[in-house]
Amino acid sequence: MQTQRIAISELNLDPANVRRHPARNLDAIKASLNRFGQQRPVLVNAKGIIIAGNGTVMAAKALGWDHINIVRTDLEGSEATAYAIADNRTAELAEWDDEALAQQLAALQIDDEELAKAAGFSEAEIAELAGATVEVQE
Repeated sequence: MQTQRIAISELNLDPANVRRHPARNLDAIKASLNRFGQQRPVLVNAKGIIIAGNGTVMAAKALGWDHINIVRTDLEGSEATAYAIADNRTAELAEWDDEALAQQLAALQIDDEELAKAAGFSEAEIAELAGATVEVQE
């Protein structure tokens, strides 16, 4: 598998993508990209259609990025569709260890308050995990 850096304009969102990316999700992806850069390439077929990473590309575009890292796959048709669904579903089936997550997020907040946000959690969610209730102004 070889990573390539290409212009985002050469890519097309998957018209068969069944995963939606509401504003909260895109905001979390943008925060992650801003803080950590792109740590995982987008999976693209030979025609430039995104198989995995539609949200990443949408967030990168919103940030004004012109280029993104990709890997190409030979998967096409039903195989590509099934992989795209599996890629999302397998992550969704995982479970959090809430206690350990709360400890890690609290440690991140001590190190750098913005790190927990870059990890995709709001202050209210962190407080809830920690067993506290706080009023957060949105």
